[in-house]
Amino acid sequence: MARTRRQHRISLILFVLLAAATCLGLGWWQWQRFESSAGTYQNLGYALQWPLFAVFFVYGYRRFVQLERQHAEDLEQEAGGTTLTAPADDQLASIRAAQESASAAKATTATEKRPAQKHPATEIPAGVLPARPATPMAAADLRDPDDPENRAMLEYNDYLARLAARDTERTTR
Repeated sequence: MARTRRQHRISLILFVLLAAATCLGLGWWQWQRFESSAGTYQNLGYALQWPLFAVFFVYGYRRFVQLERQHAEDLEQEAGGTTLTAPADDQLASIRAAQESASAAKATTATEKRPAQKHPATEIPAGVLPARPATPMAAADLRDPDDPENRAMLEYNDYLARLAARDTERTTR
């Protein structure tokens, strides 16, 4: 696994170097365009922007390496934090057997309990989220026919029902 990780590391380094060199080359090209007779301030902006992109590629790679290292340290702490520099063959075999039995035990208990979370879920305090909209008034809520708003709503609903009935009559013919 270390060899695969090293091969990936070399390819990532080559990618970052190629991307940074490309960005710096584009920055130099934009600077040359700015200095030419047809150059504009837009070319100057790009000439200053491309080196920042190159810096971003380097920063992104460094951050990736840091996160990868942090992940490896977290895995070591979960495994018990024991690391051996040069174990003998019998020690290596016993370590592998212990790791396999531990992984089998984890697989059986994974459904029973969840691993500890770094950031446990918390409830949202009341009043932070907006209130849900009220549901539209139902026909049962329109009990007072003397209220002008209720009467208008009932008349409008009757009108819509007649339109829907007329529409279904036309489509069934």
